[in-house]
Amino acid sequence: MPASILDPNTALVLIDLQKGITGLPTVHPADEVVARAARLAAAFRAHGLPVVLVNVTGGAPGRTEAGRAGGGTPPADWAELVGELDRQPGDVLVTKERWGAFHGTELDAELRRRGVTQVVFGGIATSIGVESSARAAYAHGYHVTVAVDAVTDLDPEAHRNSVERIFPRLGETDTTEAIIGLLG
Repeated sequence: MPASILDPNTALVLIDLQKGITGLPTVHPADEVVARAARLAAAFRAHGLPVVLVNVTGGAPGRTEAGRAGGGTPPADWAELVGELDRQPGDVLVTKERWGAFHGTELDAELRRRGVTQVVFGGIATSIGVESSARAAYAHGYHVTVAVDAVTDLDPEAHRNSVERIFPRLGETDTTEAIIGLLG
């Protein structure tokens, strides 16, 4: 369902737009996804709405470590947010160690502290960090919107499943332009 309205207290949450992830081979060019996410961030800031930038520094411990792609120690700047996001002092930074941005972080508390009732998502990977975070936002009672042209994945089928089957069940989906247009 296309986005119909944005609550007055809507936050933008951008997932894992960091050097180590934007450099991976994605279904859609990561630089285009980052550019759209940056436009969303600038528009939300211009309207005085919260921007949350999420990065990932690890994964679930234990047996799940064995299957991690690449193995070894990532480069020192792997978790560094890409510069195109133009991080501002008022932005909220959430560092996670799991797929979803809510588990084990202060994201829910940060959003509630700001009176947020709706969350717009963008980021990489559609079927992992974005979908996990959108599911958790829905479970926490937030209205969920996904900017479908500001997300991408490593797997085309997983991306399509999230965009066509999962996100519409969690809330609304639309383009970056349409979402910016709803900001007024």
